[in-house]
Amino acid sequence: MGTIHIVGLGPGDAGLITLTAFRLMKEARCLLLRTAVHPSVSMLDEAHIAYEALDRFYEQGTSFENVYQGITGYVLDQAAGGDVVYAVPGSPVVAERTVLMLEKQGAERHIPVVVHPGMSFLEVMYTRLRFDPVNGVTIIDSSDAGQVPRDISTPLIVTQVYDRHVASDLKLSLMDIYGDEYEAQLVYHVSLPDESIQPIKLYELDRCDHIDHLTSLFLPVPPLQSRTGAMTTEGEELPDAEMPFDIDPLVQVMARLRGEHGCPWDKRQTHKTLRRFLIEEVYEMLDAIDQNDIDGIREELGDILYQVVIHARIAEEEGLFSAQDIVNDVTKKMIHRHPHVFTDKPLENRHMSMVNWDRLKQSERRQQHEHLLDGVVKGLPSLLSAYKLQEKSAKKGFEWDTAEQVVAKVHEEWQEFLDAVAEGDRDHMEEEAGDVLFVLANLCRRYDIEPECALHRANNKFRSRFSYVEDCVRASGRDWSDFSLDELDAFWQKAKEEERKDAGTKLDGNDRCNKSKEDLQ
Repeated sequence: MGTIHIVGLGPGDAGLITLTAFRLMKEARCLLLRTAVHPSVSMLDEAHIAYEALDRFYEQGTSFENVYQGITGYVLDQAAGGDVVYAVPGSPVVAERTVLMLEKQGAERHIPVVVHPGMSFLEVMYTRLRFDPVNGVTIIDSSDAGQVPRDISTPLIVTQVYDRHVASDLKLSLMDIYGDEYEAQLVYHVSLPDESIQPIKLYELDRCDHIDHLTSLFLPVPPLQSRTGAMTTEGEELPDAEMPFDIDPLVQVMARLRGEHGCPWDKRQTHKTLRRFLIEEVYEMLDAIDQNDIDGIREELGDILYQVVIHARIAEEEGLFSAQDIVNDVTKKMIHRHPHVFTDKPLENRHMSMVNWDRLKQSERRQQHEHLLDGVVKGLPSLLSAYKLQEKSAKKGFEWDTAEQVVAKVHEEWQEFLDAVAEGDRDHMEEEAGDVLFVLANLCRRYDIEPECALHRANNKFRSRFSYVEDCVRASGRDWSDFSLDELDAFWQKAKEEERKDAGTKLDGNDRCNKSKEDLQ
């Protein structure tokens, strides 16, 4: 049983092969090359050194793992007849899967394996780029680009960018973390006469001609340091945006759920089929807030985040945008809308802050609407929609001067509703009832009360009190029909008394709803 000696062919220039490696290859009984597709192999031909290249395993294999298993088994089998020298591109200990497999399987079969030091392309890259790795660097194979952590804090080197197909997959993974405009360094044929190092935007990566098995990519600045913030209205750059937390674990779970072997339900969802679930989760969140249920708030926020991530995944599969794009966009938007916080601009007063907010928001519109009220989303709940419509029109001066005038309008609309009731015309009654609700929404707005929140609070109050009445009836052992309305009302009044006792100990809907927009800025 012979010994397997593993040597490196260097980064490409034959002059960078170590003397030990050259001697072992020259004197080898059996010299095996993982691949003959390497510039240094021409030196072996010129020196008339016999070798056997194992490229046939690449042609026969169905996957890289299958190829590496085949090569490993063949090299081990050749050691039965004596010593074997196995030569790999670069250094034996840099991005060489077969070397690791030979060491492991050699030990299992009691075949000695000796790995000799060699120079990889990395040493040449460090020299050409004037880069000192002592402060940290992350090195990955191009096939592992999807494993780059979003919070990576070191420069990144990606090896073996074989072709444009690999480059295309690589750029999609990296753009999700670094951004489309990130400028990397494309390192081509390092140490060879046609060596080149060129700056390249990530989105251009698969359009470059200089891509083959001797191509690497260098990303010198970590993504959190490279991302630029939003711009002020004067064109000044704002501070860099920072990611407060990492949603990548959830993003990866979603990718698996919608993957080939994922969940059938998740895989068949679309933006439209998920619409009602998003609405339900938001209302469950509001209910948790009203109940001051901190654990519930945490859980419901997670459910809403899940909805965000699945919508982002659907869009990413269609090549539209990713979860990281969402985080980047909203971060930049908030910085842009708060120049008094992220720049040296002073905040004149609260009113001017709101005016500036609206102006900046309008400048961000994806499209300009023909009419002012076109900007109010039509799918809003009706009371909230009424509030928004009147809020927008009021900004153009279309509103009463005083709240008293609105109160008078409420009385007027109420009388018109009573007149419609007297007529018995149901369609007219519905129309006038709508007018009453619309003007009541306006009155709420004048007092900084959001009608949707106010009604939500009233609904919860009724639910709670009626449930109390139910409990009282059940506790009595009697049937509902045995109680008079006065008796049921007594239970109702008792429920109100219990609420007053609890006042101040719970966060009710008013704490959430009845805050002015100015207080929320």
